[in-house]
Amino acid sequence: MKPYLLYFSIVIFSIFIGSQITEGVLLVPYWQSLSSTEFYSYYNQFGPSINQFYTILTIVAALVPILLSIYCKLINSKAFKYSLISSFFALLFISSFYIYFKGANESFYQGAFSDLELKEQLIIWSYWHWGRIIIQFISLVFLIVSIHKIREDNII
Repeated sequence: MKPYLLYFSIVIFSIFIGSQITEGVLLVPYWQSLSSTEFYSYYNQFGPSINQFYTILTIVAALVPILLSIYCKLINSKAFKYSLISSFFALLFISSFYIYFKGANESFYQGAFSDLELKEQLIIWSYWHWGRIIIQFISLVFLIVSIHKIREDNII
């Protein structure tokens, strides 16, 4: 595999994490500043496009360590175990969507909460979001270690 492809995979994953951090730093505090009426109006208008953007980016980012694991296995690299750990954490951040975010986001579309309940739900959502970012960061660290090990193998 060409070295630039390996580095490009780190760039893709890093862009994904950067977008997640941006969401946590900019969007979530903005959402928390809105009344429930304003939030539900905003979420119904922009939620589908935000969801589509993050769905595509999340899938692409999660595929990076998974595909690298397959590659490492095929070339019998010492990096395989590290890429497998990165893949595990990638699957973990994907599963967090189904464990928490899918239901929470759906309740936002339904306008299910009063002002006070919405503020509480957005705080919980934020905690889950930052937890997911930590998991993504761990995945990135093992992705970088994997690529470093591939380089040590002198395979690229």
